[in-house]
Amino acid sequence: MASQTPRTVFRTSRLLQDKWICPQCRHYASPSPTTLPAPPLLLKVRSDLKSAMKEKDKNRLNVLRGLLAEVTNSAKTNSPVKTDMQLLSLLRKRAASAKAASTEFKSAGREDLVEQEESQAKVLEEYAGGVQTMSNDDMRDAIMKEVDQVKAETNGKVNMGDVLKRLLGSGGRLEGKPVERSEVARIVKEVLTAA
Repeated sequence: MASQTPRTVFRTSRLLQDKWICPQCRHYASPSPTTLPAPPLLLKVRSDLKSAMKEKDKNRLNVLRGLLAEVTNSAKTNSPVKTDMQLLSLLRKRAASAKAASTEFKSAGREDLVEQEESQAKVLEEYAGGVQTMSNDDMRDAIMKEVDQVKAETNGKVNMGDVLKRLLGSGGRLEGKPVERSEVARIVKEVLTAA
């Protein structure tokens, strides 16, 4: 590029106004067509992070930064957070760990840290409560129907893994429904032990 005249550089840059050139590979970069949009709850968390920064709400800011860091880290693994249900699972896991830490701090006599962990758990539960999920009764009905169908096909032999695959797999009764996998597994286990 050093040998080009300023006029040539100007023309080249005018041609590339709509495009962006990756500096490492020197190829045109464009967004991947397979990239899915971010889940609505994740978008809400990101906008609330900005609001928390403006309002200088330290507690909410710390919780949201930690949550977004965990989502970013999961994007580098085999199971990135792509749906509200996956984010809900993450929220519940973090809230449970905050409550466990709170009880540990309480037994150690650290009231200042107990307060901090409880307030973080409240923020996490606030976001978890904003996700609409299928009711336990509806899930239980779908699971009962699937278990009955599996029993009929296998002469009464039911495997929990097979039921979960049929429920959550392609064409299953709960495929694409707003359900949390861990909750479905818990209900399947209850139904199978009761039967």
